[in-house]
Amino acid sequence: MAAKRKILLMLLVSSTILFSLLVFSDQLHVSSIIEQVKVYKEKPCSCEKCLSEDRMFQVHHVNHFVKPFLTAKSELSEEDYAWWKNIQRERGDYSTYKATVKELFEIFPAEPDYEKPSPNQCRTCSVVGNSVNLLKSHYGPLIDSQDIVIRINYGKVKGYEEDVGSKTTHRVMYPESSSRLDNTTHLVLFAFKIKDLQWLKKAFLTGFFGRSYASVKSTVKANKDLVMVVNPALMKHAHVVWLKKKGDYPSTGFMTLILALHMCDEVHVFGFGADSDGNWSHYFEVLKNKKFKTGNHPGQHEFTVIEKLANQKTIKFYRGY
Repeated sequence: MAAKRKILLMLLVSSTILFSLLVFSDQLHVSSIIEQVKVYKEKPCSCEKCLSEDRMFQVHHVNHFVKPFLTAKSELSEEDYAWWKNIQRERGDYSTYKATVKELFEIFPAEPDYEKPSPNQCRTCSVVGNSVNLLKSHYGPLIDSQDIVIRINYGKVKGYEEDVGSKTTHRVMYPESSSRLDNTTHLVLFAFKIKDLQWLKKAFLTGFFGRSYASVKSTVKANKDLVMVVNPALMKHAHVVWLKKKGDYPSTGFMTLILALHMCDEVHVFGFGADSDGNWSHYFEVLKNKKFKTGNHPGQHEFTVIEKLANQKTIKFYRGY
């Protein structure tokens, strides 16, 4: 009888231990699920991979934070202004710059119109350069499938839709490369001097009649509520942090790519680099000077950085043909 009681007691203890283990295991499983859900909810975007979590982007961004656009409240340091004014030998002083920016935001939105990061959204961008490599690429549908499509300076659409797409949400320009925009396209100004900021104001109001190194349109057709002015500190950031001060200053195309890294969760890049013979030319022009390189811009170094970004899967780069 004692032996039976001992066996029953052992069975009871074993059952209790087994039951406890099962309950504990379930609790661990539930806790694991909760943690996974928590992590998912805390993701900065809904993409499979968020750009803000990318290691290479963080190395260049976290320790060198800069706001991509000027706002009514933004401040440019005197150090950053000193770098910016040397791009085109600006003669205006720091106080003139600040007064000009203040006047701008009496006309244009105090905050730029663009989507901020959200766990429920995946902001995808196409950055469309002007390289001849776009010809016969048939990238048009892929370019247009992204949420934001940024085109640069004179990049043409009409007649090239199959290769470059037809959608434009943002057009990057400076006064010498300005063009007419429809009412839904953002005008994204890269200013290289105080006169460029003055041009933006006057081109929308009274007309601009100043002089520059090239002809400048007196007026511009665009939606003033969609105007965005790139922060000169971002231009310096592209040159000092990303390009390690190579060249006099970055190309507008490269700076646009760095801008996109701040605006988007996933960046698709098209139309950058020389052709297979090493010539730099545009898809909408016939190359006349095969000795042309990239002027003051470190074109080949910029391309090397783009390739590195692509190889580390920070961006998706489409080389063309």
